[in-house]
Amino acid sequence: MLTLFDYAETCLHRGHRDELLHLTHEAKSKLDSGELTTSSNTKPLPITLVTFPAQPVWVAPRLVPKRKLTAKGGSAAFFHAIGHIEFVAIYLAWDILYRFRGLPNAFYQDWLRIADEEAQHFELISKHLQTLGIDYGDLPAHGGLWELAEQTADNLLARLALVPRCMEAHGLDVTPGLIEKFKQLDDNTSISILQRILTDEVGHVERGSFWFKYVCEQQQLNPETEYRRLLSDYYQGGKPKGPFNREMRIIAGFSNAELDWLEAQSL
Repeated sequence: MLTLFDYAETCLHRGHRDELLHLTHEAKSKLDSGELTTSSNTKPLPITLVTFPAQPVWVAPRLVPKRKLTAKGGSAAFFHAIGHIEFVAIYLAWDILYRFRGLPNAFYQDWLRIADEEAQHFELISKHLQTLGIDYGDLPAHGGLWELAEQTADNLLARLALVPRCMEAHGLDVTPGLIEKFKQLDDNTSISILQRILTDEVGHVERGSFWFKYVCEQQQLNPETEYRRLLSDYYQGGKPKGPFNREMRIIAGFSNAELDWLEAQSL
C-alpha cells in the first residue's frame, strides 16, 4: 500500500504544477477511502530539496508589480498574487504533514484536506486569470511564505505559529475589505472567489490553532506564552500589522488575550 508520505514526497519534489494538483486530489480521495496509510519508516528529505515549477520567477517582494485594481491589468496582477499565495499554500500543507511525523492520524487528515482545498482555490483563480488575459506564471512572484517554511523546518510549533496563525490569519483581516472593493466594482466573479477562500481559510487557521494548542499541551507549554515567544523570535518585518479581525480570529481559535497582545504589538 502506498503511504501518504509517498504522495507528499512526489508533490514536494517534482515541481510539476498539473501533477501536484492531480495528486493532491487523488491522495485526498484515497485517504478518505482507506487506501492510504499514514505510517512510514522513511525520513523526510531536507526542505532545501523541495522543488517549485520554473514559472513564475521568484523575485524580491519589492520587485513584484503592484497596480491599483482600477488600473489596466490591476485585477489580473491582484489575482496572480493571490493565486501564488494559494499555490504555495498547497506546498505548505503538504510539507507540514510530510516533515512532522508521529502525530495522530487526524493531523494528517486535516492537512491533506487543507492541501486539497488550497488546490481548489488555485484552480478557481487559474481559470479566472485566463478570463483576464494571463496565466499563472506570467508575472513574477515572491517567496516570503516559503521562507517561513524553511525557517521552521525543524520546529512544528514555530511552523504552526508563523504560517496558519500569522500569515494565513492575516488573510482573515484583509480579505473582507478586498471583497468590499470588488463590490464597488460590481465584480461578482471576484467576490465569489474571495468569499470561498475566506470561508475555507477560517477553517485552516482554526486547525492551525487546534494543533498548536495540542502540541503545546503535549510539551507542557502555555499556548499563549509560547505563541508570543515564537512570533517574537521568528516574525520578520518588525511587528504583526493590524487591524485584526477579532470576530473571525476568535472563530479560528485565537484567544482574547492573544488578540490583545497582537493589537498592543501593532501600535
